[in-house]
Amino acid sequence: MATVQVNGQLVEAEVGEMLIAATDRAGVYIPRFCYHEKLSIAANCRMCLVEVGHAPEPLPAAGGERKTYARDELRLAPKPLPACATPVSDNMVVFTRSQLAREAQQGTLEFLLINHPLDCPVCDQGGECPLQDQAMGYGSDDSRYLERKRSVASHDIGPLIATEMTRCIHCTRCVRFGEEVAGLMELGMPGRGEHAYIGTFLNRAVDSEVSGNMIDLCPVGALTSKPYRFAARSWELENHRGISPHDCVGANLTIQTLRGRVERVLPYENPRVNECWLADRDRYSYEAVNSERRLGAPMVKTQGEWKEVAWEVALQRACDGIKAALQTGGGDNLGALAGYASTLEEYFLLQKLVRALGGNHIDHRLQQSDFRDDAVAPVFPASEMPIEQFDRLRAALLVGSNIRKEQPLLALRLRAATRENGAHISSINPLAYAQNFEVETAITAGADMVAHLAAVASDIAAVRPDVVLPDGIEQWLKAPTVQPQPGIARSLLEAGADGAVIIGAPAQQHGDAGVIKAIAQWICETTGARLAVLPPGNSAAAWWAGCLPHRGPGGVALSDTDAGLDAAAMLAQPRRAYLLLATDPELDAIDGRAAFEAMKRAEFVVQISAYRSDAAMECADVLLPMAAFTESAGHFLNCEGRVQRAEVAAKPLGESRPAWKILRVLGNFLDLPGFDYVSLEAVNDDIPHHAHDGGASARMREWSIPAPRIAPTDTDPIGGGDSLLRLPDLPMYRGDQTVRHAPALQKTADNPPPAAHLNRATIDRLGLTAGDQVKVQNGAGSASLPLRADERVPGDCVYVPAGYAQTARLGGHCRVTLEKIR
Repeated sequence: MATVQVNGQLVEAEVGEMLIAATDRAGVYIPRFCYHEKLSIAANCRMCLVEVGHAPEPLPAAGGERKTYARDELRLAPKPLPACATPVSDNMVVFTRSQLAREAQQGTLEFLLINHPLDCPVCDQGGECPLQDQAMGYGSDDSRYLERKRSVASHDIGPLIATEMTRCIHCTRCVRFGEEVAGLMELGMPGRGEHAYIGTFLNRAVDSEVSGNMIDLCPVGALTSKPYRFAARSWELENHRGISPHDCVGANLTIQTLRGRVERVLPYENPRVNECWLADRDRYSYEAVNSERRLGAPMVKTQGEWKEVAWEVALQRACDGIKAALQTGGGDNLGALAGYASTLEEYFLLQKLVRALGGNHIDHRLQQSDFRDDAVAPVFPASEMPIEQFDRLRAALLVGSNIRKEQPLLALRLRAATRENGAHISSINPLAYAQNFEVETAITAGADMVAHLAAVASDIAAVRPDVVLPDGIEQWLKAPTVQPQPGIARSLLEAGADGAVIIGAPAQQHGDAGVIKAIAQWICETTGARLAVLPPGNSAAAWWAGCLPHRGPGGVALSDTDAGLDAAAMLAQPRRAYLLLATDPELDAIDGRAAFEAMKRAEFVVQISAYRSDAAMECADVLLPMAAFTESAGHFLNCEGRVQRAEVAAKPLGESRPAWKILRVLGNFLDLPGFDYVSLEAVNDDIPHHAHDGGASARMREWSIPAPRIAPTDTDPIGGGDSLLRLPDLPMYRGDQTVRHAPALQKTADNPPPAAHLNRATIDRLGLTAGDQVKVQNGAGSASLPLRADERVPGDCVYVPAGYAQTARLGGHCRVTLEKIR
């Protein structure tokens, strides 16, 4: 440590630490444009120039009596130095407001303003612009520059970011963010001198899933939010705390409203969760709140026609329909399904209502097909590592995880681990996903994920003669496609507790997901690595609230006789009535065809939803409008077990109401006891408290390797040698109702039109041509789709994304055939 005197104040700092970081910690402000604590040092704006010298004698420790030195007593640097690139050394004396420093800062700002346009009245950055602020503090009231200003063309770089590049001061924050943090260098600075400019390569769009952070980083108005453009001024907006419902991180949000309308979402800095970043999904999904597809009033279907009605009429119709379905068979005739983005309180009330009616058929796991580990599963899918420790890993194995698109903020931390720790990352995935960090060993497994993971376990046992492979794993080692991968085993063994096995959505959707989790747990127990099962959305809260057929709130297990049907069984064995919470089963379920058929066969369907979907209008009987995520308070439980509260940011649209209130009143209409809640806090008091301790358990209590449920060698159910295994991966902007109704997100590269994706070798083998229109069918359903060449897809597989109406009737993981449409 070193003692530095800054403007007479003694400050303690680490030797080698940059001076600007030490002064920030001490509360001494130094102006800057290019410096940002999360980015590398560029020192190209020169706004942070300060006067630096060294004392002739050791300085006292911080907090001691300071001493004033005459200038001729100091060894002064011959010129001002940039605080962002000047490392701290002992006995350093710094002047940030001396005449020399002030003149240097004022001269720098004058040069930066030479070409900057005077368009503050029409700039969205106005009122929150560092350049404006520093021009007031360090600028002049006139300009000595009389020559013609330079102008720079602004190109369209996509639906999310608006550009006015004449305002750019070449701080390169956006360039460094893409290269260092996002892992996708989409912006660069070609040209030299006054011909230099910031732009994309070959005028391409900016497609990163975290691109919106460039807007926050831009210290001028060169990059602004395109959906927010000209919507409001920063001083007009009111701030509200929110939590992202779209993934298991639970990013902290600042939701900004103008006259009750949500206009913008920004990150709320939380170093333990999302740092200062947001995924584009969290930043722009608020657009759905103002969508034309919002459901603003209760609706009932009468003789095939939808009509808006009063709340009392809709609730009474819902109660009558549910009671009629329960007359014979009781609660066994009712099924309840929930989406992944509801709050803890909403999940709790849904399961309480169903169980008060005598049923236990309730589930939220619409993307899951293997439920054999239910009895031994932890209280909720979780990460044994706190989120803030992901960037400290030295090794990680991704199993069925497209973490970059599923959990973008965790992918940023993994990238930091590879850059700062040299972490060894490996993957076993059904598709060759493009990650934003270096993957040392990437296995494209198709349907053989289990076999390849078993091979890793076998390699670990080969290195560790003191351990024995668990029973049942040998059957997976016989797959002909499996090759030994000793590098993966070695990296996990060497990393120990600094290693992790991360299980993502494709693994949890797999027909043998229970086998994957069992083998992964054995690997973690053997190597000392930590297990992270990353569930979609607010799924951890659904588990804790008891929105499951086999468990009540707090993870209390039900007896086998009391347990209800899981989501897949509820769709395969349709109920007479369904109660749906914030979900369109046809689009959200892994088997959309089964979901659609179950809803059509049901006698009565009540849907609590914020949006009107085509499937709901076709299958439902009553639509109850719920408030959007910005219009309702509630709690979220993230993957590390951290409970976070979201506030109400805006008044619910029209006649819509928070879902917890709808469920509470529905319970009153059904004459059920225990539904007399008067506040959200009263509901929360009834839910068992979860104590966050920095990491939750992801381990199964007792486990064994289950028998194969869907082996790669299964008999082709269609027949014929040209059938392919469909991989129904879910694109990141199709995962819940909110993102599906956000216009800007739907226009991005991460939401391409649905297509059938094959690698070129398979296309040639089938005698097809990329660009053909093909009929994808599996006997009971079909879809007409364009054919795309995609080298991410392994042989014997076709990637047809889920979450689209065009592909929903194909079913889940199944064998399909392709036929060219003439």
